[in-house]
Amino acid sequence: MNKILIIQTAFLGDVVLATALVEKLHAFYPEARLDFLLRKGNEGLLTKHPLLRQVLVWNKQEGKYKSLRKLLRQIRAERYDLVVNVQRFGATGILTALSGAKETVGFEKNPFSRLFTRRYVHDVQSGTHEVERNDLLIQSLTNAIPSRPKLYPSQVDFAKVQELKQEPYICMAPTSVWFTKQYPQAQWVQLINSLDPIYKVYLLGSPADKKHCDEIISQSTNPRVENLCGQLNLLQSAALMRDAVLNYVNDSGPMHLASALNAPTCAIYCSTVPRFGFGPLADFARVVEREEPLYCRPCGLHGYKACPEGHFKCARDIRTQQLLDVLQQAVSS
Repeated sequence: MNKILIIQTAFLGDVVLATALVEKLHAFYPEARLDFLLRKGNEGLLTKHPLLRQVLVWNKQEGKYKSLRKLLRQIRAERYDLVVNVQRFGATGILTALSGAKETVGFEKNPFSRLFTRRYVHDVQSGTHEVERNDLLIQSLTNAIPSRPKLYPSQVDFAKVQELKQEPYICMAPTSVWFTKQYPQAQWVQLINSLDPIYKVYLLGSPADKKHCDEIISQSTNPRVENLCGQLNLLQSAALMRDAVLNYVNDSGPMHLASALNAPTCAIYCSTVPRFGFGPLADFARVVEREEPLYCRPCGLHGYKACPEGHFKCARDIRTQQLLDVLQQAVSS
């Protein structure tokens, strides 16, 4: 096994979880050259990754099919021994099926999976974690013990955030692509106002999240909150999260960043549920959700732009004290 390509062109968190395959394949085939294909916007996650030879980028802005043709030529020229396709959509299935690789593996949900060497069931109702489901693709070549996802911030990344670590601090990532995965703004304010003033609080996110976090700060009475949205790249954010007393996150990308750095995590679940298999993986990881069952929860695998029922009780009924209890557990652990 000399050359291996891993394909995951979905969201940020999906790419992070797929790095578990990088770790495991490197452990079993340390001399193999590992490549990773992702979509443009996520390449910062794998910058200078020590186990990867190169990162291929699918830039849909060039034109979906133009970019696919370009990638296919590049992939076929590499003559891979193995292509592992974690993505379940047709475009990557075409790349996999036509890659020319000696072996191709993926999930049967991919419409082109019949053309793969091997295909496996991807069942989000099974209760297994996504890392375990992905691991099925390579178990015949390795073993049945999944590796953990892992990212590699550089020394420069850690140096960038070192000045922010001079006192005990908490990180919060208040936003999500999906509204119904996002803990409400007013409740973030309540949490911040309830924290012991010994903690500095850093709000993390992209430049697009800055306004939302500015609004949280403007409504808060806690003077020890700083908005870092847009000031740190993905690996720098992960480097900061690693040494936090606790990281409060939604069921979204930052939760997986915390997992990849084994950072203490409090994951807040609103419309989604951990049994879908995308939960936190850090040694200290707790899930907080509505304490009583709700007839409409979960309302979907990913979430919606608005609550389908109009009440958003899955989020609004989560109590601040539940979140503070996790902080106490983190401090005591």
